Amino acid sequence: MRKLITLLLLLGIFVVGNAQEWETDFNKAKKIAAKKGLNILLVFSGSDWCAPCIKLEKNIWESEAFKKYAQENLVLLKADFPKKRGHKLPKEQQEKNDTLFEKYNTIGAVPFVVILDKTGKVLGTNGYKDISPAEYINEIKSSIPQKKRSIEVFHRKLKLMGTRFDINVSAKTAKDADVYIDMAVDEISRIEKLISSWDKTSQTSAINNNSGIKPVVVDSELFDLIKRSIAISELTDGAFDISYASMDKIWKFDGSMKEFPLEDKIKASVAKVGFENIILDEKKHTVFLKLKGMKIGFGGIGKGYAADKAKELLISKGVDAGIINASGDMNTWGKQPNGDDWTVAITNPMNKNKEFATLPITNGAVVTSGDYEKFVMFNGKRYSHIINPKTGYPASGVISVTVFAKQAELADALATSIFVMGVDVGLDRINQLPNIECIIIDENGDIHNSDNIRINDK
Repeated sequence: MRKLITLLLLLGIFVVGNAQEWETDFNKAKKIAAKKGLNILLVFSGSDWCAPCIKLEKNIWESEAFKKYAQENLVLLKADFPKKRGHKLPKEQQEKNDTLFEKYNTIGAVPFVVILDKTGKVLGTNGYKDISPAEYINEIKSSIPQKKRSIEVFHRKLKLMGTRFDINVSAKTAKDADVYIDMAVDEISRIEKLISSWDKTSQTSAINNNSGIKPVVVDSELFDLIKRSIAISELTDGAFDISYASMDKIWKFDGSMKEFPLEDKIKASVAKVGFENIILDEKKHTVFLKLKGMKIGFGGIGKGYAADKAKELLISKGVDAGIINASGDMNTWGKQPNGDDWTVAITNPMNKNKEFATLPITNGAVVTSGDYEKFVMFNGKRYSHIINPKTGYPASGVISVTVFAKQAELADALATSIFVMGVDVGLDRINQLPNIECIIIDENGDIHNSDNIRINDK
């Protein structure tokens, strides 16, 4: 513990040692502001006698949030007026401070904060307020006219994780956009390597290869993804199950299937499927598949997770807005350059070239699953390519599901689950979950939606 505290103290000293210094010369501050294209924050303070000044220093100026904001946006200038004899300033500095006081502090207040542009023009003023650093920073921002930026949306289409990805980002230039999109591609490729069951060197392959033999130690990221997947299985009563990968492939949806499989064969196809046989050890960080030959796969959740992680990365790098579309798994943040919300179109499953509705979406995900082409017909009944992992039979009665949620990972898994659960059970389950909505289209083309969604019909 002592070592940890010492390390934190050292880090704290490091941060303070590299903090932005306060200038005391106005002309020098202006030169720095002009060179860097920044504004000036001028503080009038009585550092050794003014209690509000001391509070402002401690609560705001010394906060990490303010230091970070100031480093990127401000030149800091202080005009101090100490009273104690031991703190008296040199005569030349006192005269400089008096000059600033006469020009910028006509009300004669301390503490008093003036925001100036790089030429010395006053943009706004402020005083002591007992608010958080974040709130104070917002007040500073509100004093500064926002520069109009020419923002465009740039996009790239490519194949990742065996499917089509469309990555759209808002940026000033195509060069900036390329850098951001490359970051997203690298992150998605990293996720693919982690969860791929085709890559023989992946941790997922190691888990599958050791099914029925021994537990496998995995990274926290994969362990947590598996843990969340099991939670979704429990939520959906097994309609979603990453151990579906253990299923024998007896159904074909390429037009070659001419007769219904035998019941015994269907039952046998899911003998090794069952999320309850995925054993996690929190302490050892291991995953163990109890049955020999059992496998896990992330086809019903992986694309959504990758879209979430790419979005998270881009936001951390300062990308204000964008859309990542992972073959129907869409994740958005921010707004369009004109200030409007992003809108998503819901495909008409009866005619995939047309839309039946458009909906606005803000900082969230929408996933649509459909069997527009992948289905078989037996005795006049339509069977989806989505297989019920509990029974081995294809889902029926539903031809399209669209789910809205904060994370694409969850929306992806729930969209698949609703196909299996059907209209009534699916809607009932969604209506019990906060901040999640869905639209279901049944095999007759009828539209069903959860309680709190509003559809703009086309």
